[in-house]
Amino acid sequence: MRHMILTGSLILALSATAMASQVYKWVDDNGVTHFGAQPPQGQQSTTINTSAPPPRPAPSAPAPAVEQADPEQAAIDNKVKQDVAKQEAERKRYCENARTNLAQLENNPRLRLEVEGELRRINEDERQERITELKKSIAETCK
Repeated sequence: MRHMILTGSLILALSATAMASQVYKWVDDNGVTHFGAQPPQGQQSTTINTSAPPPRPAPSAPAPAVEQADPEQAAIDNKVKQDVAKQEAERKRYCENARTNLAQLENNPRLRLEVEGELRRINEDERQERITELKKSIAETCK
């Protein structure tokens, strides 16, 4: 049994070597590219090495961090980063509230709003209008 496995492995290795030996590439008169094990007669062809994989491009190194030489510019950059973080936190809070309100509008057809100190029930048209507005706002703001 061991002898059969060894013989089979040897045959596979030799056939893989034979299969990877030569591949020819040529372009016919119509501009169609062909590949084959035999070179065409009467046409120019090139050989392709199939035994080695194509080389991979070298990974590019990440760009080094640029250090701020100007402390005033660094302070401005930090302030901008803080403002952006604050705006992002406000946007997240808005999105949470908008999604909660949308769920209330979609799941509860009997909603009341406080208008000028009085509770007033909204009708179905108002409810659908508010749902549409909230969905649009969420789509634009909460990506």
